[in-house]
Amino acid sequence: MPVRQDPAERRARASQSFWTAVVGVPAVFSVLRLGVEAGGELQTTLLLVANVGTVNLLAGFLTTAARLLSTGLVAVFALGAVLRVSVERMPPGIRRPLFARWVDVTPAWFAVASFLLALVTWPLLYLPLLVPAFVAAFQLSPERLHEQRVPRVLLLCAGLAGYLWLLGPTLLDAGRQGEVLAVVLLVVPPVLALFVTGPLPAAVIRPLASVTEAAVLAMLVWAALPVITTPVLPLTVTTVESAPGVSEDVRGHVVTVDDVNVVLLQERGGVRYVPVGQVRAQVLCPSEDELPRRSLRIRDFHVEDSLLEGLGRRVRPVHRIDAACRTVDRRYGG
Repeated sequence: MPVRQDPAERRARASQSFWTAVVGVPAVFSVLRLGVEAGGELQTTLLLVANVGTVNLLAGFLTTAARLLSTGLVAVFALGAVLRVSVERMPPGIRRPLFARWVDVTPAWFAVASFLLALVTWPLLYLPLLVPAFVAAFQLSPERLHEQRVPRVLLLCAGLAGYLWLLGPTLLDAGRQGEVLAVVLLVVPPVLALFVTGPLPAAVIRPLASVTEAAVLAMLVWAALPVITTPVLPLTVTTVESAPGVSEDVRGHVVTVDDVNVVLLQERGGVRYVPVGQVRAQVLCPSEDELPRRSLRIRDFHVEDSLLEGLGRRVRPVHRIDAACRTVDRRYGG
């Protein structure tokens, strides 16, 4: 006979594994990012570790990987809540799914905070996915809106009308432009939210738990690759006058600046120490990922921007790309 663990011990172990994942994964990603940005060279990695402080590293992770972190948490809470209300149909003695155990030990405020983080960091185009995820995580079935059918239907219709008022113009634009993915992402999630609450049939609980856990892990690994390769340091083009009348544009990331040198991690590899007296100009360059690929907007916000990015662009609406950012490293003389 299998030995049954004490419920308190199971909760303690589940809590430990959950918080280890929440804290450990960002830390590992941050270290990996420095190694990748250093080009895999040990000495360059040590230089970055010595000059990129913990606060800067954490800030860089939050600004670039908050979407990844919130996506993982939202998926865990949504799937775990559905599995948790379904485990009562499982035969006795069967181990509870991992995500269900994590949901058991997670405070409600942390789940709400995860959804708020996703709300402000996800691109607007993907925000409708939060509707079924939130409904599943908190088991907000239509029956919980009102005990009587007529008021319940009226509330659902009012919510649908508000959703169409907000996104109707965007849907029409997406249809005219042939943006099939945008139409699907804006239409399907609210409909799916009506059917995502549990419980599930007993026969599908264990297979679904195994498949979803593997799928979430694979999704995080796939999404982590661009996060790990995203630079932590700002990309600049520095104009250096190495000799009288001879100037050079050096494209790279600023590691540190002191009274003697400007230390640059060159985009093509290698570290360059530029004397401060030779620096004539320096411009900040945006990355290619910041350039929009769609022309759709939701109430004056670009669909590829998050709420934070959209508000930021309203504060700084003009984003001029310097000509030096469009060129490769070059040397020229007078």
